[in-house]
Amino acid sequence: MLEDNSEQKEVPEATKVQPEWTAVRVAALIALWNEGLPTSEIGRRLDVTKNSVVGKVHRLGLTKRESPIQKKVVEKKPIAKVVRLESLNAGMCSWPDGEPGEEDFRFCGEPIVEGKPYCLHHCERAYVKPSKERRGSAAA
Repeated sequence: MLEDNSEQKEVPEATKVQPEWTAVRVAALIALWNEGLPTSEIGRRLDVTKNSVVGKVHRLGLTKRESPIQKKVVEKKPIAKVVRLESLNAGMCSWPDGEPGEEDFRFCGEPIVEGKPYCLHHCERAYVKPSKERRGSAAA
C-alpha cells in the first residue's frame, strides 16, 4: 500500500493562471469600477489580481480616477521681506533661506514660537517626531 504524501502546496501568486476576461467578467468589472470600488476590492470580487484589474481598465479605456494616496502639498510662502543677519533680532525666526555667502541669503524673520528659535512653520520642519518604525530600527 502506497502512502499519499501529496499535500496541497500554496502556488506563488506569480505562477497562478489568471482567469479569462469573459464578457460577464468585463461587465462586472465596469460596474464595480463605476461604483468607485478600489482596484484591490474589484480584484478580490472577480478572483483576479489588482494588477489584472488595473491593466484591463487601462485597455478598456475606462475613466481614470484620482489616486487614493494623498500627497502632502507644502505651500511655500513667498518671502515678503529680506532679513539679513545684521537686522535679525531676538523674537525673529532664524531659519536660513538660500546659500550662505550668496547675494540673496536671508533669514525668515517671522515671529518665533516661544522657547524656540523658529516660527511655527519652520518649527514643523525642524522638529519632526520620529515614527514608530524609525524608533524601532534605531534601538536595534
